[in-house]
Amino acid sequence: MKPRHKRIALIVGGLAAIGIASTLVFQALDSNVAFFITPTEFTEGKAPQGKAFRVGGMVREGSIRRDNLTVHFVITDTVKEVPVTYTGILPDLFKEGKGAVVQGKIGADGLFNATEVLAKHDENYMPPHAQHAIDQAQSTAKTLKQ
Repeated sequence: MKPRHKRIALIVGGLAAIGIASTLVFQALDSNVAFFITPTEFTEGKAPQGKAFRVGGMVREGSIRRDNLTVHFVITDTVKEVPVTYTGILPDLFKEGKGAVVQGKIGADGLFNATEVLAKHDENYMPPHAQHAIDQAQSTAKTLKQ
């Protein structure tokens, strides 16, 4: 084989290896990415179907109901609400009237089946996405009332 052919084969092999590695990286990233949506966007049907995503807002007062390890509650952005079902142990800071972000998928029954529940960590903190979503929902509600 001539040096020219060896060089071309090496370049083609290198490009193929880079392509395969890129494909594997993008597949891994795609399976781990969870988009954030608000309860208003959820009720408008903007939630991804068949993929995990996050919904954030406040846990509605009086909405927590427990059945052994299964917990049913409602996440709200003060305009719309999303019923959530979670099986597992909740974080210690998870309470009614406090901020939370849940990750999971939409079940066949239309409920949000959470696989992970994240609670805010102190009195002054709320995830930036959740705070922005609540502020936006409240401004939209004020606009609609006028």
